[in-house]
Amino acid sequence: MNEINKSAESWMMNHLFVYMEDSRLNIWHLAILTAVLSLGYRQGAKRRIKVSRRKIMALSHINTIPTYHKYFKQLQCFGYVKYIPSYHPGIRSVVQLSKKGLSQQM
Repeated sequence: MNEINKSAESWMMNHLFVYMEDSRLNIWHLAILTAVLSLGYRQGAKRRIKVSRRKIMALSHINTIPTYHKYFKQLQCFGYVKYIPSYHPGIRSVVQLSKKGLSQQM
């Protein structure tokens, strides 16, 4: 395994460990966060990840828009993600992952 893959996997695992320690998060929160991390891994992005609602819902296996919005909004309120919407149909929105709690892990 090369150094880039090790770094990316370490980055993902650090985030997952922080998420799993937060008792406020349930399976739906974790599914959304894991979907965002997966997209970031695929894009080679660590902080600013290009996303679409459809893709996050598919990866997280959330089938209803109200459920997605409820838990995604809670993640924003908890400070785990910052959502930067794109209102242009050809440009994807961006999710910024917070460093919240990661300084304690590293």
